[in-house]
Amino acid sequence: QVHLAESGGGLVQPGGSLRLSCVASGTIASFYAMRWFRQAPAKEREFVASITWTTSITNVADSVKGRFTISRDRSKNTVYLQMNSLKPEDTAVYYCSAEGWTTTSATFTIWGQGTQVTVSS
Repeated sequence: QVHLAESGGGLVQPGGSLRLSCVASGTIASFYAMRWFRQAPAKEREFVASITWTTSITNVADSVKGRFTISRDRSKNTVYLQMNSLKPEDTAVYYCSAEGWTTTSATFTIWGQGTQVTVSS
């Protein structure tokens, strides 16, 4: 089995920063990509950022471009989301998602449980 665990969320003032982490564990061989999504109350889940595992090609949503940065540490099976200049509209539950394959060559797409980010004064 494969498991994702997010951390790093919390309450921050507008203009502040947070760094989210997402650690993958289990019988993982490797990943195709890992992504961050977010879901605000009464809104649909939306894409935030993605990174390809081998080549580290990143893609960031226009709404967070220039403020959020995605990165990964292959040795730790971990993806990060550095969030700077946070705005109240960034308030949401942030979810990590991973696509990859296991040591038995089974492919997977999994989600973490989410971490709450609240931007408020």
